[in-house]
Amino acid sequence: MSSIQSALTAIDSFIWGPPLLILLVGTGIYLTLRLGLLQVVRLPLALRLVFGRDQGQGKQGDVSSFGALCTALSATIGTGNIVGVATAIKLGGPGALFWMWMAALFGMATKYAECLLAVKYREQDANGQMAGGPMYYLEKGLGSKPLAKLFALFGIGVAFFGIGTFPQVNAISDAMSLSFSVPREVTAVVLTLIVALVTLGGIKSISSVSSKVVPFMAIFYIVACLGVLVNNASAVPDAVMLVIESAFTGHAATGGFVGASIMLAIQSGVARGVFSNESGLGSAPIAAAAAKTDSCVEQGLVSMTGTFIDTIIICTMTGLALVVTGVWSGDLSGAAMTSQAFAQGLDAHIGQYLVSIGLLFFAFTTILGWNYYGERCTEYLFGVKAIKPYRLIYLVLVASGAFLHLDMIWLLADIVNGLMAVPNLIGLIGLRHVVIAETRAYFSRDLDGEAEPDPQTA
Repeated sequence: MSSIQSALTAIDSFIWGPPLLILLVGTGIYLTLRLGLLQVVRLPLALRLVFGRDQGQGKQGDVSSFGALCTALSATIGTGNIVGVATAIKLGGPGALFWMWMAALFGMATKYAECLLAVKYREQDANGQMAGGPMYYLEKGLGSKPLAKLFALFGIGVAFFGIGTFPQVNAISDAMSLSFSVPREVTAVVLTLIVALVTLGGIKSISSVSSKVVPFMAIFYIVACLGVLVNNASAVPDAVMLVIESAFTGHAATGGFVGASIMLAIQSGVARGVFSNESGLGSAPIAAAAAKTDSCVEQGLVSMTGTFIDTIIICTMTGLALVVTGVWSGDLSGAAMTSQAFAQGLDAHIGQYLVSIGLLFFAFTTILGWNYYGERCTEYLFGVKAIKPYRLIYLVLVASGAFLHLDMIWLLADIVNGLMAVPNLIGLIGLRHVVIAETRAYFSRDLDGEAEPDPQTA
């Protein structure tokens, strides 16, 4: 078993090494330049679209644009926002947070492009629901069915054996056991029943729950982080300066921290940033395709705010809490490090409960979101008749997740998650002309709001 784990570790390090990270960030940089820094210039418009009154009434689709965003955020905002940030800073020092910001900045352009394509190439399935995502724009836009099937296969793998089930269920079980003394068996049964009630209702049910839970959990966690920062307000300016300085100078060993070079800060920050917000991996477009909208550009704008919320806001809150309290240089890592930051910044007992509650909500909504992603991938490969068997298998895996050891499963999840990105990024690069043309046409509308097609291409 140790040799298998060593082999998987080597594969994981290769997949998430410089080539993939360069491809992910490079695609984002290219799109940023060709789209005229759209993620910054058009962010106010994107936020107005997210919270505007017009949420798709009378337009084709299954759920509102806000509901589609919340479904994507339910899968994206997860344990990575608590554990992933701590891991990045533990490996790369405070400077890793800066490189998470950079990954998010360029990742917003990538998220915009992939969700634009998802709406443009979506179609209605045999059940009358909208189906879309990388599978569809790889086949219909790029003309590559093998790449589309490969993406769908990797997507099912991540949903079944990776992010969607085992790690999240285990995180919930641990939180309930350690903080509230709830037996793992009880957690497994109750969690499976709740997931069944929500997911068997399909995208409308998942979107309805996500639209209520995601804003609550995000606000709850942000307020908790703000409490830590307010109580350490005098240390915040120095913490921000430390993050920026460490990003370009590395950081020497201090306390339990072993030191980090600039390259390690970049690699750990970018890798954890991409893993947290999933920009370029191809998951969020599956949810975006269900939105009630007649504009692929508008849905792209709405969807890119997911990366902004996930990384620029929530991950930043976690990172600053770790730095201002000084726990980043101690001996703890992962969720234990974040718990310690909250314990020092707020109260020893309250801090532990807040992190546990955060993990519980984050992990639960990730289970819901990835159930839908896997379902759409299953339908693409095997048709609508395969949806019910898929859901039943998913529930069985959720029920068993509380009792499994996760070392090898995390490695498998990481590998398959990285592999998802490869066909998706090929599609984004191959269809860049479509993204740019659609964007130019939308923003060159006349005063009456009618789009004027732009014949220019990239």
